[in-house]
Order: sequence, then C-alpha cells, then structure tokens
Amino acid sequence: MQKSFIEVAPDSHFPVQNLPYGIFSTRDNPKKRVGVAIGEYVLDLPVAIENGMFAHDAMDARKAFNQPTLNTFISMGWGVWRSARQEIEGLLDFDTVVTYFRDDSELRAKAFYLQKDVTLHMPVDIGDYTDFYSSKEHATNVGIMFRGKENALMPNYLHLPVGYHGRASSVVVSGTNIHRPQGQMLPQGATTPIFGPSKLLDFELEMGHFIGEGNPLGEPIYDNDARYLHHKNVFGMVLVNDWSARDIQAWEYQPLGPFLAKNFATSISPWVVPTDALYPFRTMPPMQDPAPLPYLQLKEDFTYDIQLEVGLKTAQMDTPHIISRSNFKHLYWTIAQQVNHHTITGCNLRTGDLLASGTISGPTPDSYGSLLELTWRGANPITLPSGETRKFLEDGDTLTMTGYCQGDGYRVGFGTVTGTILPAIDLGF
Repeated sequence: MQKSFIEVAPDSHFPVQNLPYGIFSTRDNPKKRVGVAIGEYVLDLPVAIENGMFAHDAMDARKAFNQPTLNTFISMGWGVWRSARQEIEGLLDFDTVVTYFRDDSELRAKAFYLQKDVTLHMPVDIGDYTDFYSSKEHATNVGIMFRGKENALMPNYLHLPVGYHGRASSVVVSGTNIHRPQGQMLPQGATTPIFGPSKLLDFELEMGHFIGEGNPLGEPIYDNDARYLHHKNVFGMVLVNDWSARDIQAWEYQPLGPFLAKNFATSISPWVVPTDALYPFRTMPPMQDPAPLPYLQLKEDFTYDIQLEVGLKTAQMDTPHIISRSNFKHLYWTIAQQVNHHTITGCNLRTGDLLASGTISGPTPDSYGSLLELTWRGANPITLPSGETRKFLEDGDTLTMTGYCQGDGYRVGFGTVTGTILPAIDLGF
C-alpha cells in the first residue's frame, strides 16, 4: 500500500490514495488558491510550483493552481488531471521523495498548513445546478406517504432519471449558516394559504459530481462506455445537503415542481474527491427492471460504494447524534445515466456544472436520507440523547453529513458538510 511521509491515521479521510482538491486561504496569505488535503494538512500547490516541482506533463496544470476556483484546472481535461495527480503522489510518497518535502523541513513549513488553520472556500464556480431524484427507495417512501402504496412510484420513474434545474447562486460551502426560509404554505384543513417561516424544514442526504468536459449545444454527450464517461466528463464528487422546506414545497410543487422550497440553500463539502480516487471502489448498480431505453444502457456501468452518515446536534448537545446511515450504491440511476439523459436533447453541460444525486435512502428505516422519511412525515419523532425530540429541524440545530469509501487499512473520504439553522429574517410585516 502506498504510504505518505506525512503520518495519516487509518480512519483519516485524506490519505495519499485520495488527494482531493479544494480552495483555501490563510491568515498570512488571504489569496484564494488550490490546495490538496493530506491527513490533517493542506498542501499549498502554488508553493510547490514556486519551488520547482511539477515537471513534465504536469507543467500544464501550473497556471491553474493560482486561481480562486478549480474551474481552470477542471477545463484542462483528464490527461492533465492524471499527470497532476501522479506528480502530487510522487511529492508525498515516502519511498520516492528524496530532495523535496520529506528531507527539507524549511520547505515543508512553507508548503503545508494544518487544515484547522485554513479557511476553505467554494471549490468551483458553478454555472448550472441540476438535482436528480435517483433513489428508488426515497421516491417510493414519499409516494407511499402522499399517494399510497399502489401509486407510490410515478409511471415514468423506472424509465428515466427524474430531475429538476436548481439554483446555482445559492449553493454554499460547508459551514455556511442557513436562515430558515419563508414562503406560502397551506395549513392542514385550510383553504387559503398563509405566509411565514417554514415549520417543516428538512435536510436531504445527497452527493454531487462536477462536470469535467462538457458538450456543445445540440450535441449530446451520449457515450455507452461508463468508464470513459467517468474519466472524461466527471471531474470529482462532493457531499451535498439539499435543504428543503416541506410545507412550502407541498403547496407550490403542483404542477411544476420544486421552486422556493429548494432555492434558498444547498450546501456542499469543500473537498472535491477525484474520480481516479473513487475508481477502486466501484461496484455494480441495482438491477433495473424494466430495462431502460437504449441510450440509458451503458457498457459496464457502475456506481461507487460510499458509506454515508448524517448527524444532528441541537443547541443543547455537545456532539452530533447519528440519525441515518446510508450508501451511495443504493441509487437506482447511475452518474453515467444522469449525464447521458441530461444531454440527450442537446442540452450543453459546461465545465464546473453540479449534478446532484437526489436524496439517498437505503432499504431500511435507519438508512433513510431525510427527516420526512425518518419521522415518516412527523408521525414518529426522533428522540435525541439530550431528551429532545425532532420531527423536523428547529432553529439552532446543526446538521452534519460525512462519507467515505473503505479500503484495506485506509479510507478515501469527503470530510464533512455542515450547516446550522438560524431564525428566519424579520421582514417587518
């Protein structure tokens, strides 16, 4: 197993097998630039470049690492991503490093920062954001609640990856606090709506992927080789919390779907895990029955075995309490199918676009990916270690999601995505 000269604990999310990219700044240098997470540290890539590293093919990536987002680097394509990754692996590898970081303490002091001492920023300038609805279990649960078992899945669900276009401007990085949204709601038994703060504020456990190489308008990406598509068209993945106001959603979503119930905030984790790091953890996706139409049938399609957890901490608690454990592999529709479907009309995806999975729910109640399901629409409140109960999120609650792939003695993880609910803003009426 490859080993870094920087000591990394077996349960760390950031061993040398991962090397996720992020955007960071420091107190002594407020300029935003590209870094790589390794153990408890961040490697400052511009410093590595200034000291003569990144030779050969990886030289092409040099101009991208002094940028305030990853977009320039992502736009360079898989060949540059691969060469840069190999160069960084070599810089950190215990057995191959001779004259650089391992043997030069002064250079290490310049190039490495403790993660706790840096500020992490939005990793990508997101032009467009699409949210899918790819968990059959989630769709079934919601359908049973609102339509009954006989009509749980809509007729189209098993034939196409359902999705909607979200609001890219309100995608925020982990640690951003979220004000409780306000909007129209129709109270139970009422015939006219009211306006006010959402009372049924929820999270949605999701993951998202950033588009690498896009496609020209009018030319679908369509590719039936999932392996090639993952390398070419998908740069990497993040954790996603698609905050949702269920009462606002229930009133507005007919007939056109989510709008204000979803547009106020979507949180993502700051570290983007490259597909090359995830590739060893690919696994077979669920069987699809009926077989989808030919453009959604991909050769050797796969998904990733990513273990996920959701923790809830109230203002009275010191640590989060795990309320859900799920896995990315439960999703019915795969990343490759999402990309093919999204562009089959000729819709042009662009570098840095975010495509989210939709709520990830597993087959058992403890693996559901939202409070709507975990409490079954509020009928079964969750009891927390503090003695408090929750049907939906209350002001002061902090929601934390984490996820990782488990290797042999190491993990490839995503860190966390967190957010705390603040009271609704007083509008004066």
